Amino acid sequence: MANTNYWRRYKKYLYVNESLGLMIDISRMNFTDAWLKKMEPLVERAFDDMNKLESGTIANPDEKRMVGHYWLRNPALAPNKEIKAEIQDTISSIKEFSHAIHTGKIVSEKGRKPFKNILVIGIGGSALGPQFAASAVGTPHDPMSIFFFDNTDPDGMDFVLGQIGKGLGETISLVISKSGSTVETRNGMLEAKRAYESKGLSFAKHAVAVTGKDSKLDKIAAAEGWIRRFPMWDWVGGRTSETSAVGLLPAALQGLDIDSILLGAKQCDEATRTQTALENPSAILAMMWHYATKGKGTKDMVILPYKDRLHLFTKYLQQLIMESLGKEKDLDGKSVNQGIAVYGNKGSTDQHAYIQQLRDGVNNFFVTFVEVLKDREGSSMYVEEDFTTGDYLSAFALGTRAALTGSGRESMTITIDKMDAFSLGVLIALYERAVGFYASMININAYHQPGVEAGKKAAGAVVKLQDAALRHLTKNKTAALTADEVASGIGAEEEAELVFKILLRAAHNTDRKVKILRDKEITSSKFQYQG
Repeated sequence: MANTNYWRRYKKYLYVNESLGLMIDISRMNFTDAWLKKMEPLVERAFDDMNKLESGTIANPDEKRMVGHYWLRNPALAPNKEIKAEIQDTISSIKEFSHAIHTGKIVSEKGRKPFKNILVIGIGGSALGPQFAASAVGTPHDPMSIFFFDNTDPDGMDFVLGQIGKGLGETISLVISKSGSTVETRNGMLEAKRAYESKGLSFAKHAVAVTGKDSKLDKIAAAEGWIRRFPMWDWVGGRTSETSAVGLLPAALQGLDIDSILLGAKQCDEATRTQTALENPSAILAMMWHYATKGKGTKDMVILPYKDRLHLFTKYLQQLIMESLGKEKDLDGKSVNQGIAVYGNKGSTDQHAYIQQLRDGVNNFFVTFVEVLKDREGSSMYVEEDFTTGDYLSAFALGTRAALTGSGRESMTITIDKMDAFSLGVLIALYERAVGFYASMININAYHQPGVEAGKKAAGAVVKLQDAALRHLTKNKTAALTADEVASGIGAEEEAELVFKILLRAAHNTDRKVKILRDKEITSSKFQYQG
């Protein structure tokens, strides 16, 4: 296809929404008008399903609950006055609480000093959204610095605590968990509590809970007298919770403009309610995903944002898209093994990394470029005659797009005017609804996560096995036993491999008091309790 044909396609299919500061270019996706016509029934079904979802229909049949993240930025859409009031009251409470923190009405325990830091303790959607927002629109001038415990990795938590350093006494901790029983978050909370107590501080006087009403965490926070509790509702999933207290509270405390985030999301929601496919930006994305992957996940989605502030965008989208779309069964109970793999980094860093494979290697992907028209606040210097650093960033983006096209690789481009709180809300809403549309097109439930639950159950089984193995070793402390012998001793012969891995790790951590007696073949090594 000649370049002039690309220009014609660009003009024909370019989506422009000036009020959102958003453009979407799909000219480098090689669909035909006949294909678009063929998609009309699926698009109409997606629109109908979305209308039902927003009206409060049970959208997650597995858990018999509504899905209402769209109400968060427009409470008037809520299906009843109670939910509407809860949303409005929560936003008001977040603003009031953040103002009290920033003005010193609520202060830290030691020395009655103002809070300067935020430690967010969560995992998955309870951390990824806040991390993305903090990176995308935070500034060095924010009233508070933000840190994250987003895993149950002790070394990672030590690293974060080391960054906070002497400022722990001026750090407010946000513990975020809907059920209050998420193990990783529980562990992070206990590690943080120990860190505070080691400095003679009360964790409760530095802690805030974001959780479901009457959850285990809610009860702990109430009993211990934490500073405040904010709600999480069962009709908001973790991966779509950035415009709930999960995302808005840390953002407001950091100093981000949450009104603009909500406005951007609300206005994008309005644009994505348009019932004409090529005038609906989220429908455009969903259709292109369907075209590129044949509706079966046959190609990967590569996200290439040409903006350092968007370096976490791909990570955020990995959870939103892959957890929502990666499903074994469709709504009819048929095995379909759906999903779209998402990966990416940032441009032009990728010019020196995996773009080599994208251009010359296996053609098993489609690219979404994300470009931001405004380079920075203020003017830029010229690094060459009439060329700024931002000019080069744009040149690399356009050059990579052209190079991929020349190699028969398909791509589309999302363009936003500038990276600010409003645009952050736009991007969040744009992809949330695209996921919903695409899920409807391929007949799956985007709002449950049975694979995640299965992983949690399997992890629980490993925890029980570890307890049994270490107890057996302790009970037989005069003996040195192989993994096979320990497994046999606890009636878990078929789990000898897991027992070996458990004991090997225990031997590398002094608190477990397990010694390894190395054999020539490491799997034949013996383990002994050293207490």
